[in-house]
Amino acid sequence: MTISSSAEAGGHDGGRHDDGGIGRPDCPHCAGLGYVVPDLEPGEPGFGRAVPCVCRADEQARARLDVLMNMSQLGPLAHCTFESFIPEGHGLTPARRRNLQLAFDRARDYAARPEGWMVLKGGYGCGKTHLAAAIGNRQLAEGRPVLFINTPDLLDHLRATFSPESTVSYDERFDQVRNSPLLILDDLGTQSNSEWAQEKLYQILNHRYNSRLPTIITTNLELEAIEIRMRSRIVDPSLTQIVHITAPDFRRSGGDDQSDLSTLNFHADKTFETFDLRENELPRAQADNLHRALQQAVAFAEQPSGWLVFNSVAYGNGKTHLAAAIANYISNSGEPVLFIVVPDLLDHLRASFGPNSQTRLDKRFDEVKTAPLLVLDDLGTESATAWAREKLYQLFNYRYNAKLPTVITTAVPIEQLDPRLASRMLDGIRCTFFVLEAPSYRGKGSRQRRSGTRRG
Repeated sequence: MTISSSAEAGGHDGGRHDDGGIGRPDCPHCAGLGYVVPDLEPGEPGFGRAVPCVCRADEQARARLDVLMNMSQLGPLAHCTFESFIPEGHGLTPARRRNLQLAFDRARDYAARPEGWMVLKGGYGCGKTHLAAAIGNRQLAEGRPVLFINTPDLLDHLRATFSPESTVSYDERFDQVRNSPLLILDDLGTQSNSEWAQEKLYQILNHRYNSRLPTIITTNLELEAIEIRMRSRIVDPSLTQIVHITAPDFRRSGGDDQSDLSTLNFHADKTFETFDLRENELPRAQADNLHRALQQAVAFAEQPSGWLVFNSVAYGNGKTHLAAAIANYISNSGEPVLFIVVPDLLDHLRASFGPNSQTRLDKRFDEVKTAPLLVLDDLGTESATAWAREKLYQLFNYRYNAKLPTVITTAVPIEQLDPRLASRMLDGIRCTFFVLEAPSYRGKGSRQRRSGTRRG
C-alpha cells in the first residue's frame, strides 16, 4: 500500500490540523502539510480520509514528552545520580552497609533495564528518593521519557485541571500520568487520604499494573499501612521487587545509628547476664515465674516477632531490665532499636509544636511508628489527656496492623489502660502478655549473674 499526500485532503487548509499543528517541511510523505490520504481501494475502511502523517506522530510524541518534562520534578534533583550516591553510608553498622549497598545495586540494575515495579521503602533521609531520582536521571540521559513526581503534588496537578483557567483537561492530564513510559511516584503515603485521592491513586496504579508499565514507588510506610487495593498490586511478587532500606537519615551528623529519642544508652548495664533471678530471696513459685520471664525475653531477642508485654503491679521487679536487655541484645547485633519511656515520648511529640523545634510532629511520630523495634517503658504513667490517649492509640494501631516488633512494660493493671490499647496487647495471636509475680527488689539474697545466654 502506498501513501500519497494531498493539500486538499479532508478539507484541511494547507495541511493544518484543527489542533494547529503542521508537518515537517522536508517530509517526503506530506511535504509539510501534516496529513496524508492513504492509497486505499474504494469501499475499504478509511477510503478518502486524511490521517496524520508519520512526521506529525513524531511531533505529537515530542509534545507529550515536553508535557511530562514540565510536570516532572527531576530538575531540582539533577544532582541525584548513582555517581553522587554513597552506598557505604556514614558510620553504618556492617549489616546496614550491606543493606544500603544491595539497594544501590538493585536500583542501578533497574536503571539499566527498567521492567516491572520497584518499591523503595525506608525512613526519612535513608536515600530512597536519591536512588529513585538516579534511575530517572539515568533514563533521561539515555533519551527516555520519565515522570518523577511527589504524590501530593501529583494529586494537586489533577485537581488543578478543574479550574476554569486550566489549559489542559482532566482526562488528558490523567492519561499522561497513568500512561507515562516510566512513572516514579515519590513519597506515597504523605498525601491527604481523602476518598477522591485514594480513588485516583488506585486507578493510576491499577492501570499501570494491568499494563505492566515500569513504575517506581518510594514510601516510608510499612506496606500493611497502604490502602488494601493499592497494596495488593504493589506486593505482587511476579511484578514488584521490594527494597527495604534500613539506613538512618543521611543528614544526621555524627554517624550515630541510634535515634536521639532513644534512652537505651542509660541502660547499657542491663543485659541478660546481669539480670538477677533472686533465687535465694523469692519463694519457689515467684522465682520460677521470674525465670520464665527471662526465657521469654531471650526468645524474643533471638527472634523478634510480634509483641511482648511485661506487666506487673509492682515497680522495680525486673520489667525494665528485661526490656532493656532485649534492646541491648538486638542493638549489639547491629539492628536499630528505639527504647523510650512513654511520658518522655509524649513530651518529645509535644515539643515538636514549639516555634524553635527542628523536627515536625509528623516526622517525629513516623520515626516512632515505623521503628524496626520499639520498646515502650512504663506505659500507664503518662498524663492521660485526650491528646495523649489519641497519639498512643494511633501508635499502637499502626504497629499492630503493620506487625512490627514491639516490647511494652507497664505496672498498671490491664483493665485500667485504654481499652483500645488493652485489646491489642491481649491479642494472643500477635502478643505475649506476661505477668511478673515477683515483688519489688529489695537487695536480699545473693545476686545471680547469668552466663552463656547468647545466640548459638
